[in-house]
Amino acid sequence: MPSQLTASRSNALAGTVRAPGDKSMSHRSMILGGMASGVTEVEGLLEGDDVLATARAVQAFGAKVERIGEGRWRIEGAGGFKTPASVIDCGNAGTGVRLLMGAAAGYPLTATFDGDASLRRRPMKRVTGPLADMGARFDWRAAEDRLPVALTGGTLTAIDYVQTVASAQIKSAILLAGLNAQGVTSVTEPEKSRDHTERMLRAFGAEVGVEEMGQGWVVSLKGGQPLTGTFVAVPGDPSSAAFPLAAGLIVPGSAVTVEGVMLNPLRTGLFAAWRDMGADLTISNRREAGGEAVGDVTARHSALKGVVVPEDRAASMIDEYPILAATAAFAEGVTVMRGVGEMRVKESDRISLMVEGLRACGVQVEEEPEGFIVTGAPSVPGGATVHTAHDHRIAMSHLVLGLAADQPVSVDEPGMIATSFPGFVEMMNGLGGGIA
Repeated sequence: MPSQLTASRSNALAGTVRAPGDKSMSHRSMILGGMASGVTEVEGLLEGDDVLATARAVQAFGAKVERIGEGRWRIEGAGGFKTPASVIDCGNAGTGVRLLMGAAAGYPLTATFDGDASLRRRPMKRVTGPLADMGARFDWRAAEDRLPVALTGGTLTAIDYVQTVASAQIKSAILLAGLNAQGVTSVTEPEKSRDHTERMLRAFGAEVGVEEMGQGWVVSLKGGQPLTGTFVAVPGDPSSAAFPLAAGLIVPGSAVTVEGVMLNPLRTGLFAAWRDMGADLTISNRREAGGEAVGDVTARHSALKGVVVPEDRAASMIDEYPILAATAAFAEGVTVMRGVGEMRVKESDRISLMVEGLRACGVQVEEEPEGFIVTGAPSVPGGATVHTAHDHRIAMSHLVLGLAADQPVSVDEPGMIATSFPGFVEMMNGLGGGIA
């Protein structure tokens, strides 16, 4: 991929595309397949850099991992992880490394986890803290709370962990460790975060308890449960589908359909926010795939209005705030996004980068510690080169904005787009976009 990509104002976009496989489910299918006994076959796997790093890690932990076709993979697990021969390099995969540490913590092994420069900057104690409380040991090799870190697992004891901010990654890491801990492990969340781990654990034969508690819930499982290989059909990723759909909403005259999008209610907060803004968004052909509701989503160009996004929606759309902010730039009035401090510890500080990028494109933005406010207008000047800090969602969000801005918008370091959305440029241009 070139060192820079530029999106230019496009004519009406039209067409039907298929969303890449869901990233969250792709990571989990690999990890659970490696922990299980027997064969797991996965269909629709996202073959982005992050998931491929997880596949290599699972292989290093002792599973046999084989690609048998496009998006089709076979994992033969040995009923647990073994000490790897070398460092586990997770590349840029934050989900991958945090879930792998949770899984590995339950086995009597030692493994060193590392990643690229971006992953080395991200905090890890949010996960290693509760894992250490369960009995895992961590040796920080460079700086505390940052990769690389050596984990020594085994002989874990169950914990009851209460989250102050709902995080599916933390919950999932604790549950995966709890599979091999003595006692019943529980995680209490103030709001419901995505539940792919719970659903997939059941598909692999584990019993998982879920008790409603106000706006949140308590998720629990008993240690010592074996996993058995199974078949996993991965539906389309709503986080990736968001980009062509957003382009459909903001480029005049457009109508874009994305097929096979996962419609898990804990992942569709962005669609609800867009509808609140007046988006013409329709869903057809509802069905089920991989234990998840899916459907075909169509977005048509819409006159959007600014809204206050409910803070309790954040857990269901935390990865989608960058593209929501890009669409809010074209919405008449003020869009308020608060309670999203979690954005600051993703692949980058996504709040500050979106504020910086939107301002460079002539959009009025106000930054807050836990959020930001975009004052939009039907016409966005554009004409900027945006710094992405190696963050794929920052890059794609600004490229989508550039398709409807008055002047072209460029992004630096676009190679990272391949971590979550290989084929993004080809897909957008196939719909009539102008990205080069």
